[in-house]
Parts: sequence; C-alpha cells; structure tokens
Amino acid sequence: MSDQELPYVEVNPTNPAKAAVIWLHGLGDSGNGFAPIVPELNIPPQLAIRFIFPHAPIRPVTINNGMPMRAWYDIKSMDFASRADRTGVNESAALVQSLIDKEITQGIPAEKIVLAGFSQGGVIALHLGTRIKQKLAGIMSLSSYMCEPEKLTAEAHTANKHTPIFIAHGQQDEVVPMFMGNAAYKVLVENGYQASWIEYMMQHNVCAQELNDISKWLQKVLS
Repeated sequence: MSDQELPYVEVNPTNPAKAAVIWLHGLGDSGNGFAPIVPELNIPPQLAIRFIFPHAPIRPVTINNGMPMRAWYDIKSMDFASRADRTGVNESAALVQSLIDKEITQGIPAEKIVLAGFSQGGVIALHLGTRIKQKLAGIMSLSSYMCEPEKLTAEAHTANKHTPIFIAHGQQDEVVPMFMGNAAYKVLVENGYQASWIEYMMQHNVCAQELNDISKWLQKVLS
C-alpha cells in the first residue's frame, strides 16, 4: 500500500505557500470533512499556509462488520490496548510520510509543516510525528489516542522531542473516551516531548472554542 500516493483535498492560500498543514480525518470520513473549517480558522494571509486533507485508503473495518470504508487502519476491538491495528498504522504512516516528502520537494521545509489528525487521523499524526526523522513545526492530535504507547520509548526519534504537540479532547467523548487521549499525553510527557493538553465540554467532534485555540496555536508554530 505504501507505493501509492494518497489522494487529497487542497486548500491553498492567496499568496504562494510558505507553510503546510497536513490534516488527517477520522474513521469513515474523508478529506472533504475538515476542509470547510479552513476559513473558520481565520489564519492571517501573510502566513500563506497550504492545508492538505488526504483521503484514507478504503479497507474493511472489523468492528463495522467488515464493511469497507475510509480508514487509516483496521479496528478489530474497542479494547484500549489493541484498538489500533499496527500493520495498518505503519502503512498509513508511510503514505503520509510521502505527502510530507512531497511538500518538502515543492519548497516547504519540514520545519514549516504541521502534522494534524482527528480520531484515527490523530493516531497516525502521533505515531509518525514521534518517529519521523525530519523536524516538524508541530503535531496536533484531536479526540484521539496512541497506538502501542508502551513502544514509544524504544521507537521514538529525537527529531521532534522539542516540537510543540497540541492534544485536545472532549470531556463527553463517547467514541474515544477522554482517558485514552490523556494517556497519550502523559506518555509523551514522560518521554520528554513538549506536549500540551486541553479539554472541552463536547463529544467526539470539534467545537468553536477548540477551533479558536487551534488557530492561535497554528499561528504561533508557523509564524
């Protein structure tokens, strides 16, 4: 699967792009799901940020009776420890790495790229962001969790040890309970990463205050 290129929705700035945000959607969604939020972020035009919203590969998802849908990996169990299928996570991480490499070849330095994701997409963002060899501008994980957190210490690369990591979660999340996101945050901190934690009175979604906070954070790490 890693030899193919992910299709994506691209939202370009009015000026030539100087930075990029690669934003990964959740299970069963597509890149079209988050693309409409770009205007709501009210990013100053001078930052010239290109937003890239990839479509995950279509694969059968075990917990949904094997129904094929866009998914970054299979979910065979809702169990905390084994929810993310590592093989699929690795495949999708390689595909997203290719998108990052493409941005770099187009003139956007890695230090001006943010890797972001919601739910399943956040799992890939945390997984790749802590293992990638290039230093990124930031990593963002929304309403998400970590694949095999017990392996982070052995597998982590030092490139993004000091990269800001924005982790946010809904207090009433019924799909990914908040303790799973908080556990990922704690593992990152224990491993010396510069992670921040913020929670909102919401379910498995995004809210206006969260978008406001994301906008401020993006402007800070990409200024």
